[in-house]
Amino acid sequence: MKKRYCRAFVSLALVALFLATGCSRLPRNSKTLFVMVPKLVGIPYFNSARDGASQEASRLGLHFFYTGPTAADASLQVDVIAGLLARHPAVLAVSCDDANALAPVLRRARRYGIPVLTWDADAQSDARDWFVSQVEDETLGRHVMDVLSDQLGGRGQYAIITGSLTASNLNAWLYWMKKQQQEKYPEMQLVAVVPGNDDQQQSFVQAQSLLQAYPSLRGFIGNSSAAPPAIARAIEQAGLSGQIAIAGLSTPNLMRHYIENKTVKTITLWDPGKLGRLTAAVGAMMLRHETPRDGMDVPGVGRVQVFPETRKIIMGAPLDFTRENIGQYWF
Repeated sequence: MKKRYCRAFVSLALVALFLATGCSRLPRNSKTLFVMVPKLVGIPYFNSARDGASQEASRLGLHFFYTGPTAADASLQVDVIAGLLARHPAVLAVSCDDANALAPVLRRARRYGIPVLTWDADAQSDARDWFVSQVEDETLGRHVMDVLSDQLGGRGQYAIITGSLTASNLNAWLYWMKKQQQEKYPEMQLVAVVPGNDDQQQSFVQAQSLLQAYPSLRGFIGNSSAAPPAIARAIEQAGLSGQIAIAGLSTPNLMRHYIENKTVKTITLWDPGKLGRLTAAVGAMMLRHETPRDGMDVPGVGRVQVFPETRKIIMGAPLDFTRENIGQYWF
């Protein structure tokens, strides 16, 4: 009971601080206010998405505001969004920590007449107008498993450190990773899927525990940007560089050291700055009452896929970073 009251107090304090310091500077009922909410603030992946969205919003004449919780916690994200609704932004764009937990507050926003975009991680489909996705889920999940299998020769034990266990995008990618392994690499064995909650220290501790629990472990997948650098650090500290394979999703800047010193051969992602730019561009289209079109060319992003039946927009294919090309990317 005490823990529940403490959690409620922290949530109320967060809302009060948000209203006092951030939301008070926002206009009410602004016809150009584009609000972007990540799963959490302060990590490089979402910082890059923020910067891309901010640049595009400025180019399009939108008033840009970025805010979110300081931890990957769906209840805190709900509190932040609820505090924003009184300002009635022109467009609300959210990367959902939990598709189910976020759906009620997003539905409320739509009832208030606020267009809702999800980006990076979706909500339930009736809780948003469009979903701006970085890649097609099946393509990404199968590709990451192929990258790991190539290093393992298609056999051996591996573990996965994901972000939040409730994140819809991460779970979709996990589904296709597992399916690819089961269909194509039956001699590989998944021993554990554990959460790192988009936190490098938590992911580092999880990686250390897995290395101790499974002495025959031959590979890891990091299924959120914070996980691969944490896994690489744990492997280096254990003196196992070059003996345990790493695949997964992270930014070039987080992985540069580990790729250059050959602890990691390949890491996969996309450009989160472009994802932010695309999200802002779609938000501007919604304000102009325009419908996204398949194959449309978005400045700074390129041609995108649009699926009207699911109201989903796909930015493009995944991108692999290696020693040969990582010097071309800085985010």
